[in-house]
Amino acid sequence: MPELIAEDDRAAVTTLRASIMLLARRLRHQQVEHSLSSAEMQVLGTLARHGRATPSELARKEYVQPPSMTRIIALLEDKGLVRRGPHPEDRRQVVVTATESAAEILAESRRKRDAWLAELAQGLTEEEWACLRSAAPVLERLAQL
Repeated sequence: MPELIAEDDRAAVTTLRASIMLLARRLRHQQVEHSLSSAEMQVLGTLARHGRATPSELARKEYVQPPSMTRIIALLEDKGLVRRGPHPEDRRQVVVTATESAAEILAESRRKRDAWLAELAQGLTEEEWACLRSAAPVLERLAQL
């Protein structure tokens, strides 16, 4: 298999990976609703971004096995954060939809995390902040690949 990155870029890749992981971990601690696991929050976020989905679609999007997703959906349903409904075309399936309560939790969580990150960014120089603004779409693209 050919090398995908140059030798001198390996350190940058390592630093990028470690930094993203640490920042993501710190962001997770900023959540509003502490009774929800990170997996539950991720499923709610996926539903908010993509709309209703079948449990299989959610499992694929979240990179988990279908039985795990079934358990997560059941927990969210018990908490009143998702509803299951009939699939419009396939009566053997159900679709999962986030409730208004879920939308409120997500909105508040995003506000809190954005405020925390904005506060951190105040410690950056104008040049560093400009670099981050430029990097944001690239990081988003990497996350979607």
